[in-house]
Amino acid sequence: MDKFAAVTGAGSGIGRACALALAKDGWAVALLGRRAEALQATAAQATGAAAGARTLVVPCDVGDDQAVASAFARIEREFGRLDLLFNNAGMGLPPTTPDGVSAADWKRVVDANLNGSFYCLSQAFRIMKAQQPMGGRIINNGSISAYAPRPGSIAYTATKHAVSGLTRTAALDGRPFDIAVGQIDIGNAASEMTERMTAGVPQADGSVRPEPRMDLASVVEAFLTMARMPLTSNMLFVNVMATKMPFVGRG
Repeated sequence: MDKFAAVTGAGSGIGRACALALAKDGWAVALLGRRAEALQATAAQATGAAAGARTLVVPCDVGDDQAVASAFARIEREFGRLDLLFNNAGMGLPPTTPDGVSAADWKRVVDANLNGSFYCLSQAFRIMKAQQPMGGRIINNGSISAYAPRPGSIAYTATKHAVSGLTRTAALDGRPFDIAVGQIDIGNAASEMTERMTAGVPQADGSVRPEPRMDLASVVEAFLTMARMPLTSNMLFVNVMATKMPFVGRG
């Protein structure tokens, strides 16, 4: 049977890498993100990597509930069903203390990381409950920051803690409908978002030090393990991280 997936934040980094891996694995993949050109580039790479790869480019700001509803309605029309959602889109801010975070910046992070995750999860539930056979899988991209904060990261850390709450509750709410919900918590994957870590980032002891990163392939391998599981099994939380990065106690 054909398998249909949607990946948010598919225009770069982890989202692009996982979308390409799904396409290579035989999934039809809807590519969601704000930058249409970046999504088109992902689609082109998918075609180059896997003969017959099927992708659907869906420009969408996940922080806009109406845009998300329209995007998932299009996915439903084009694919007919949805078997997997990777709730990956997210953003952070430059390090600063709480008083340095404006209300507008706080809202931008909440919209991208928390509201966007909820809007997409809600739409995926709607489709997965109604389709036959019923059910599907949702994987939320949390973060190591869902467990231990970095200095100066209050907006990002708060939203990633909240995503863990989404995961736990949705995992319970999905049971009657064969919807399995899990979370992948990633630490220092080599991507555009973590480039600054090679030059040095603030540490819990007040110092600024560079941090090791891991290859995106490690994230993709963990993600595919989750995506390929039967709906009778679930990996609720998975940590994948650069071995020597600060994490436990941020040391």
